[in-house]
Amino acid sequence: MAHSARPGDQHAPGGAGTTGAGRWAMLAVLCASLLLVAMDATILNVALPSLIDDMHPSALEQLWIIDVYGLVLGGLLVSAGAVSDRYGRKRLFVTGFLLFGAASVVAATSTGPWQLIAGRVLLGVGGAMVMPSTLSLIRTIFQDPRERTLAIGIWAAVAGAGAAVGPLIGGALVGTFSWSAAFWVNVPVVVVTVIAALRLLPEYKDAGHGPLDWPGAALSVVGVVALAWGIKHVAKGSAAPADVAALVLGFVVLGLFARRQLRLPDPLLDVRLFTNRAFTAAALATLLAMLAIGAALFLVSLWLQYVHGYSPFAAGLRTLPAALATLGGSLLAPRLMERVGVRGVMALGLTGLLAGFLVLALAPTPTTYPVVAIVLVAIGLGDGLAITASAATLVSAVPAERAGQAGAVSETNYELGVGLGVALLGSIHGAVYARHMAGRPAMARDSIGGAHEKAEALGGVRGEQLMAAARTAFDDALTTTAYVSVGIVAAVTLLVVGLVPRGFRVDSAH
Repeated sequence: MAHSARPGDQHAPGGAGTTGAGRWAMLAVLCASLLLVAMDATILNVALPSLIDDMHPSALEQLWIIDVYGLVLGGLLVSAGAVSDRYGRKRLFVTGFLLFGAASVVAATSTGPWQLIAGRVLLGVGGAMVMPSTLSLIRTIFQDPRERTLAIGIWAAVAGAGAAVGPLIGGALVGTFSWSAAFWVNVPVVVVTVIAALRLLPEYKDAGHGPLDWPGAALSVVGVVALAWGIKHVAKGSAAPADVAALVLGFVVLGLFARRQLRLPDPLLDVRLFTNRAFTAAALATLLAMLAIGAALFLVSLWLQYVHGYSPFAAGLRTLPAALATLGGSLLAPRLMERVGVRGVMALGLTGLLAGFLVLALAPTPTTYPVVAIVLVAIGLGDGLAITASAATLVSAVPAERAGQAGAVSETNYELGVGLGVALLGSIHGAVYARHMAGRPAMARDSIGGAHEKAEALGGVRGEQLMAAARTAFDDALTTTAYVSVGIVAAVTLLVVGLVPRGFRVDSAH
């Protein structure tokens, strides 16, 4: 194995010789980048109404603006993790973050929906280069299992809180400036973080790896994107044959990808890792946790602005309980894992998600904000516990030279979870909303944003009546979506808890 570092670094391979202060300074750099990438998954939630008023995107364009970032990022993470192991984690981290900054400028200067979608695609590419490197570098820098678990807890707190605080930051920026400020804010952070990364972070690459499997990389990207596209459109209830074909294509291509990886001596992703029950459970828990919080933040942000008329900043402020709860759950998880093990923490975290959706489903309509605040706390706490336990399990299950693969699995499920949460549950909500709005103008049936725009055009009593119907329809659809979420979360929770061996601990996983 070859390990290279910046001249003057005083640490052995894996960071074993780095001082405590040095290790935590490195973690701070990684977390700064992670915060920005995680925020971008949800920062547009509260900016969407302002963006709709400016660009007038269709309902399909709105969904793509929100979730294409996570879907592209999720599709590229497996390849990015393999590249980081082979060519250098620091190199990929810095290059990806520079691309992230450039893409932010493209998005911020958009004059139409498709330019903005293109900017979000480039942001996803940059984010895919950054995110596996953060977790794999933690695996490299922190060799002591207990210290590494604490570092992962901080990492998970930043990741979860970033996704949860995105609406608040977005609301403040949109309220003061415009929706484009949600992208301009990235640029100075990128510049500062890249300078710090060049000075502080160690380089790590494994010369023992073979050449990159480009056909496998293409299969992974096509498979993930096709699967996500199919789920998005089939879930809406009016899928065309092409949408069903995309769903089938996604499953087939990912099957071909797995088959190819099993035959390669040096695969992009060692799919045999999934024969480890705890590893598989951790991947599923990450996907479920982010699906839950991604969908909740998306729908709640729209509910706050359109149903209750809050400004973007006021709406973002009211999603803050999710961020604080996620932060608390992530920091609490390492200590809980020492006492009750990984299985107990995962079970507790996923039960929090279940409780949150159950409260939302059973609450009387019209739904009130105190109920939503309880839901956000439950989901945020569950998310923090589940993500931390899962990330620690994934990283501990692989040797240091393949930490990029563990990072790729964790981040793929993280980002794909957010994207699929918006796509799947957002589409279900949209279909139920449209059914409740039957007989109303087409624009109003399309989305509550369209109803708001149509109501403003109508004005007077007719406009008020249309918005009253739209608010009721949105609220009723939220209840139905919560019931669907309860079923999904309950099924996956039972599966995850059943997969984790009793007494499993991360300090003995590898």
